[in-house]
Amino acid sequence: MSRALRVVLPALFIATGVSWSQTPPVDLRPVGDHWTPWNPPLELPEGADVHVIVRDDTLWDLAENLLGDPYLWPQIWERNQYILDAHWIYPGDPLILGLRMTTPEEEVEVVPELVTEVTPEPEPEVDATFVPSPRGYPLVQLGHADDIACSGFIGGLDETFPRVVKGSEYEFLAPAFDINRRGRLQAEFGTVDTIKFGLSKGDIVYLDGGREGGLVPGQTFTAISPGAVVRHPRTDKRLGRYYEYLGQIRVLTVHADAAIGEIMQSCDFINVGTRLAPLQSIPIPSRRKGPMRPASYPPSREALEEAAIIVHAKDGLVVMGQDHVVFINRGDDRGLEAGDLLTVYRIPPHGPPIVLGEIAVLLVRENTSVAKVVASRHPIYVGDIAELN
Repeated sequence: MSRALRVVLPALFIATGVSWSQTPPVDLRPVGDHWTPWNPPLELPEGADVHVIVRDDTLWDLAENLLGDPYLWPQIWERNQYILDAHWIYPGDPLILGLRMTTPEEEVEVVPELVTEVTPEPEPEVDATFVPSPRGYPLVQLGHADDIACSGFIGGLDETFPRVVKGSEYEFLAPAFDINRRGRLQAEFGTVDTIKFGLSKGDIVYLDGGREGGLVPGQTFTAISPGAVVRHPRTDKRLGRYYEYLGQIRVLTVHADAAIGEIMQSCDFINVGTRLAPLQSIPIPSRRKGPMRPASYPPSREALEEAAIIVHAKDGLVVMGQDHVVFINRGDDRGLEAGDLLTVYRIPPHGPPIVLGEIAVLLVRENTSVAKVVASRHPIYVGDIAELN
C-alpha cells in the first residue's frame, strides 16, 4: 500500500476558507496498482499533460516547478477535483496539468507543389481589437496580498464605520506632572497621555462596543483612514473620498462595553480614533498573461473615447511605474472583473495613442476598481486612460 503524501501548504491556504483535515483519510481502496481514497478518472482527456504522483510529491512543489510560483498550487487542484481534500495526495494518482501544445510540424504536413503564377494577396487591415493569445503562456498571480490589504477604496464623502480604536496600552504608561506645584514633583498615573503615537504591528489597542456591541474574540477588522476628496483629472468633477487601509486588528478578549485587540498587520501608522470595518477576505486573481500590446499597434483614438481613467494612486502619487497600485473610474457597473488586463494609453495632440503600460484589476467595486501596474514602457500619470485588452 502506498503511503499518503501530505501537501505542504502556505498559511494563505487557511485564509481561503478551504476545509482540510490534519489526518489522512482511512477508507483506502485499490485502484490499478496503487491504493487511494479518491476516485481518479480512468480515462484522461486526449492531449492532456499528465503527471503521475510519486513519493515526496506535493502540490506546493509541483506548482513551483511547473508554474513558477508555489502559491499557484490551487490551479493544479482545480483541474483535479476528484481529490476531495487538497491536504492529501497519493502516489499513483494522476494529476492533469493542462493540454499539450502541438507543434506546427504535428499540425500540418507541408507538401511542395509547382506554382506557375503567384497573385499577391492584399495586405490585411489593421485590427484595432488586437489581443495577444494567452494560449501557452504561464498562469501568473497578478498581485500580492499586501496590494489589496494596504490599498483602500474610493467611496462616499462621509462613509460610516461600525467600530473605532478608542485607546491603546501606551496611553496609561505616561506620568503627568503638575509643574505649578511647589517642592518635589510628584507624578500621577491614569491621565490620558501617551508615550507612543503611531501604533504598529504587535501593539495592543482598545476597541469600542465590546460584548454588548456584538464583538467576539477572533474577529478581524481593517483600520481605515479617510483621505482627500478625489476629483476627475480632466473634468474636475468630484468622484468621492479616498479611504486608505492602514492595517488589520484582531480581537483578543471582549468585555461588556470594550474589547482588547492586537495590530496584526500595519501598512502605515494607526492612531487612536482610527475607524474600523470588518475584514473581507479577497483572493488575488490569476490568469494567463502574454506580452503587453505592441507599441506599434495601438487602437484608434475613436476606440478609446469611452476608456477608463486613472483617477488616483496609492500614497497620492501622480507618476507611477511597475508595481504601483492605482484606482480607475470603472467597476462592475461597466462589466469589469478581477483579473482583467487593461492597456494604459496617452493620447498626444497629434498622432495615434501611445502605449504606456498595462494594469491588472485586483478588486472591483460598484463604479471604481483597484489595479496594479504589471508592465510599463513610460511613466504613467493620473489622468491617463486604460482600456480592456
